[in-house]
Amino acid sequence: MKVLVVGSGGREHAISWKLAQSKHVTEIYNAPGNPGMANVGENLSLAVDDIEGIKGVCIEKGIDLVVVGPEYPLTLGLVDELTKAGIITFGPTKDASRMESSKAYAKEIMHTAGVPTASYKRFSSEQDALAYVEQEGAPIVVKADGLAAGKGVFVCQTQDEAKEGISQVFSALDSAEVVIEEMLSGVEVSYIVATDGTRVVPLATSHDYKRIFDDDQGPNTGGMGTVSPTPRMNAAQEQEVLSRVIEPVLAELRKRNTPFCGFLYAGLMVGSQGEINVIEFNARLGDPETQVILRRLKSDLFDILYPLASGADDIPQTQWISESAVCVTLASKGYPQSSHKGDVITGIETAEANASCVVFHAGTTLNPSGELVTGGGRVLSVTSLGDTLENARLQTYQACELISFDGCQYRGDIGLG
Repeated sequence: MKVLVVGSGGREHAISWKLAQSKHVTEIYNAPGNPGMANVGENLSLAVDDIEGIKGVCIEKGIDLVVVGPEYPLTLGLVDELTKAGIITFGPTKDASRMESSKAYAKEIMHTAGVPTASYKRFSSEQDALAYVEQEGAPIVVKADGLAAGKGVFVCQTQDEAKEGISQVFSALDSAEVVIEEMLSGVEVSYIVATDGTRVVPLATSHDYKRIFDDDQGPNTGGMGTVSPTPRMNAAQEQEVLSRVIEPVLAELRKRNTPFCGFLYAGLMVGSQGEINVIEFNARLGDPETQVILRRLKSDLFDILYPLASGADDIPQTQWISESAVCVTLASKGYPQSSHKGDVITGIETAEANASCVVFHAGTTLNPSGELVTGGGRVLSVTSLGDTLENARLQTYQACELISFDGCQYRGDIGLG
């Protein structure tokens, strides 16, 4: 079978890496891929939003399965176009992907389906949003309605912070609408399933670390690290999420004739008494959650995705290794406010000499001399396995110390809480 993975980040590298281990997969293509992904497949000079180009190469090369990694091409209707052309694709349609591309829409779905979530209001006027904050006070959460690359959520402890967040949404993020929610307290958990809209394959639990600095300080990022399984959720709570969150949302989407096929990601808040609320939905795998989840997946990933995408009957029982996985993100100088590029990266081979370590490329490229350099943003995802979370954590940080580039920054507390 020939597989095309759409995307170029750490998530997509992990997907290609895992699919390359499948007994069914003979060839892997990446559009556009990155230098790390070139080690497990052939990179193609196609942007993720080049819908016609991607469709053309699928037909030309006889691709049997397309797996879409990032959210942007989903919102453009890539899956819709490929499906019309008879190309089997794992990912939600443009309409179904509104679960991520519109915070207001996702809230509406949750409210209708009876899913536990924070109370909210939506505003298309900056003045109305500011007036609401004056009325409600703080703490409060401000969210851009549309996609914002993980930077559209402002957790505000004061009214001034909320006002600044609203200003950012309508100016810097150029959003037409803002969603303002009550503040929930607790710890965050990432719960992701693979689904065809009816059948559900739960993936391993995880939790991530979104802020740039230790102790959850500084601005939000796309994600600075993850662990799996998360100690923040037990098996009974997993079943509760399936029955009270995932299944009702899928049923509501079916009712609206927009069945969801793909990875459905529920970002959860688990309160001090174990109560669960949904913070947000994503219409794809998380990044860097994917990196730890796929490190722990024992089953053949193709055996999960192809039956769900094609409608085939047989989905084998999913198996997981018992070891813990930790991922630490190495980011470029200045991230997330800016993204320095062109700094030479060394030490990856040395780090991966430890069989426990796998380094996934995120923001990397090659310079004219053929050297591996930073491409900005989140540069590398360094992952390790261990018989305990602490051992996985120690091995990951030992690997991080072996990798170097100018301005490299990473959190030192991934896996501590």
